Amino acid sequence: MTDNNGIRSGSLQFYPRVRAKKVVPRVNWSPVKRDGVGLMGFVGYKVGMISVFAKDDGADSMTKGKRIVVPATLIECPAMKIYSVRFYKKGRVSKEFLVGKKFKAEDLDSVEGFDDVRVIMGSGVGKTGIGKKKSDLVEVGVSGKEDEKLAFVKENLGKEISVGDVFSGGLVDVRGVTKGYGTSGPVKRFGISLKSHKSEKGQRRPGSLAPWHPARVTFRAPQAGQTGYHKRISYNSLILEVGKAGEKDVNRKGGFKNYGVLKNDYLILKGSVPGPAKRGIVVSHALRPTKYTAKQKFEVLELR
Repeated sequence: MTDNNGIRSGSLQFYPRVRAKKVVPRVNWSPVKRDGVGLMGFVGYKVGMISVFAKDDGADSMTKGKRIVVPATLIECPAMKIYSVRFYKKGRVSKEFLVGKKFKAEDLDSVEGFDDVRVIMGSGVGKTGIGKKKSDLVEVGVSGKEDEKLAFVKENLGKEISVGDVFSGGLVDVRGVTKGYGTSGPVKRFGISLKSHKSEKGQRRPGSLAPWHPARVTFRAPQAGQTGYHKRISYNSLILEVGKAGEKDVNRKGGFKNYGVLKNDYLILKGSVPGPAKRGIVVSHALRPTKYTAKQKFEVLELR
């Protein structure tokens, strides 16, 4: 006969469970790969979840050729610009150029002996309707060889780069900061069960924090603390559609709940992504793409 004790949930992979340092998380671009030359990521703003009526074109799918409903997330992606250029040598920043009025593209040719080139991109959040004017600055990796990276950066200085120039389909990883709930107890934070109403020293707490020896409380014991507002990654999200502003009206009557009217280019990803509406997220090329998810293909017919 089993007992009624709730098993402690909450992965030990994420430790310590503290608030994220930045709203738009940073990315380690070293292991990310992309075919060809170009940016390996983009910044977007979560609009919310929608229902997509699509035709299933997957070769091995049980619903092949049928019209199905797919849960999806809509992300507004205003055009971005290069704010500065960073040169790396042996894993550290060796030189950085701020793109301003006195800056010239020829200044980049003076740097020698670098291992990598990355750019600091500024998001076009002021073009959205979320009420934020200050751009979010994020470091974005560039794919290709060193000379190809430098040529790409010089070619795109001062230009607006759209999300369609970075993604066309396939799998992507989404990094964001989850919804914050402040300080919560162990029942909500780790999902342990309530104790009996006759129990001593509290009902919404663990029965024991630790054994007598070793005489200390380990980090595995469920205790109260920060819940939510953590940096999380959603791997292998499938791109259903990359839309351009003005070509297709995806807005609902009166705008989207908690967001408003979508005004710029957008991404539609299958499934959910971390974070509430209006929060900035980083979409990058897949770090470890799965064969099964990559085989899935959908033709978007209608949005609801």
